[in-house]
Amino acid sequence: MTTLTAPTALTAQVTPGVWIAQGERDRWIPADPHPHDRAAAANLPRWRVTEFLAARALLRHLLRAVLPEQADAPVHAGEHGRPGLTGHPDTGISISHDGASIAVAVAPHRRVGVDVQQPADSAPDTLLRRCLGKHARTVSTLPERQRALELAWVWTVQEACVKAAGTGLSGRPWTIDVPPGRPRGQWDAYEWISLRERSRTPLSCAFSALSSSVPHSSVSRSDVETLCS
Repeated sequence: MTTLTAPTALTAQVTPGVWIAQGERDRWIPADPHPHDRAAAANLPRWRVTEFLAARALLRHLLRAVLPEQADAPVHAGEHGRPGLTGHPDTGISISHDGASIAVAVAPHRRVGVDVQQPADSAPDTLLRRCLGKHARTVSTLPERQRALELAWVWTVQEACVKAAGTGLSGRPWTIDVPPGRPRGQWDAYEWISLRERSRTPLSCAFSALSSSVPHSSVSRSDVETLCS
């Protein structure tokens, strides 16, 4: 995993050709939003505009670093709300926001999902059983704050997986088996990675396999560290 720290964002290439970035919403509110993003925000409720524009600004920051030729493309909502780049159907993107945190992912020639979660103050037993299944008993013995933190980490994986699959909540993310404490794993056709050692806020990414017909050199950039710093 290649990790890069910019003044206002954590950016990581979690596997060749899959990049994520996470930052604080209030530090990414653009003074002059991209015209496409400004237009898309025009019909949103006022309370949604700030997080929407901040997340779009972070996405375009990451695109400028790894796929600069696509950084100005309009972002559209496809099936089940999955975001896409107009004119670039082979580029997977994903956007997440929760509270003061925002996160984005970019992956050429793959499906990708990212999720960031602010842990709650508590994790009721009913919620643990629903999301952790057979692992709920192990987590239930932890102190309350640790229970809630572990639940948030597991949920980011579950959400990232259904985002990558494009099913959203209809994909019943709470049924995805995610062993507590695990930094990476597999679900269906998707690999997932949790940035447990890199991010204080629970943050996970899921992605499909790279097509064998795509040259490796077309998705891995050796200059990404310079571009993202």
